[in-house]
Amino acid sequence: MHDASPPADLATLLHAAAAAQEEVEGELGEVGLSLARLAALRVLSDAGESLPLTQLAEKLSCVKSNITQLVDRLEADGLVRRQLDPKDRRARLAALTPAGRSACREGTRVQEAAEQRWLRKLSAAESRQLAGLLTKLGKR
Repeated sequence: MHDASPPADLATLLHAAAAAQEEVEGELGEVGLSLARLAALRVLSDAGESLPLTQLAEKLSCVKSNITQLVDRLEADGLVRRQLDPKDRRARLAALTPAGRSACREGTRVQEAAEQRWLRKLSAAESRQLAGLLTKLGKR
């Protein structure tokens, strides 16, 4: 039996990634979050305490100016609060508020449900194969 599917190309990969991101972003938007906002909340939640903005930027692989803007928006929404760093008076820490913890739980639930619906299109074997292939592509 001959498979008539064309070989994978970067455009196909990027299209699939964009479609998945658009779907997840749309669902997160319904609970007032985005992937970037949820990622920041998850890093803070996983840390279990406050983090310096520089560490938050490192963990999210972005520059400090972007983190400052992101934390500004999260703080304005009452999800994060800034604190003085007792170890370094020049530094500021970001800490989750109770509303931020709740938003993190809800956003994680929404993201995981969207991912499950998205990946349900694949069999278990295809899902494992895709994970392996994406990992292989992501290695430098």
